[in-house]
Amino acid sequence: MGGPKEIQRQTGVALWRQIADRIRASINHGDFDATGMVPPETVLAQQFGVNRHTVRSALAALGQEGVVRAVQGRGTLIERKERLNFPISKRTRFSQGIGDQVRETRGLLLALAEEPASAEVARWLKLSEGTGVIRFETLGTADQRPVSRATSWFPGDRFAGIGEAYRKTGSITKAFREMGLLDYIRAMTEISAVHAEAGDIADLELSPGAIAMVTRALNIDLSGVPVQYSISRFAADRVQFTIEN
Repeated sequence: MGGPKEIQRQTGVALWRQIADRIRASINHGDFDATGMVPPETVLAQQFGVNRHTVRSALAALGQEGVVRAVQGRGTLIERKERLNFPISKRTRFSQGIGDQVRETRGLLLALAEEPASAEVARWLKLSEGTGVIRFETLGTADQRPVSRATSWFPGDRFAGIGEAYRKTGSITKAFREMGLLDYIRAMTEISAVHAEAGDIADLELSPGAIAMVTRALNIDLSGVPVQYSISRFAADRVQFTIEN
């Protein structure tokens, strides 16, 4: 586990948040598997070169995330929660990807709009900037627990009505089929990790300082024409990605 030299005091990121990230990473790495417990506050305070109050704040945040749990008389217990495995492949589908790991998956439509394509959206969808696109915000849940929040854009002329089709089916794949697109494939996926933003905290039920995994993805039809550009944000403690050939 990293020592004090890893804590950056001039970055503008609160010390407790940095410590929470280090502890979370150590848990994910299996550093504490032998005991199933996070080291005592005094030990962590010494390792990170901070006071116990700062460590306590970090552990409290991890407790809100469900990563750890304080047990009176014992210390801080690591909560064993298996993350969902989300495969990224030629045919990446949310419901199919995690469907055999949970009892129920759902897709909820949070917002729907028609708008001119920004420069970024136009570049991904290979459209002229300002071309009409359909944007909607969705929330993906597994066993009624939020897993991902996504913003998706679709060429407006080709997919007029896809928002309502999604509202009815709860599935992008099924909505595409209602639009006449029977199959599509994943052309590109970019993955990064960031601190959760206000929207992530609210929609994914995360605590301040939690980590979100962000994907930027392009789906194309079988002729190679872009049909969907999405930016999705996943709760990092609930999902792991597997890249499949």
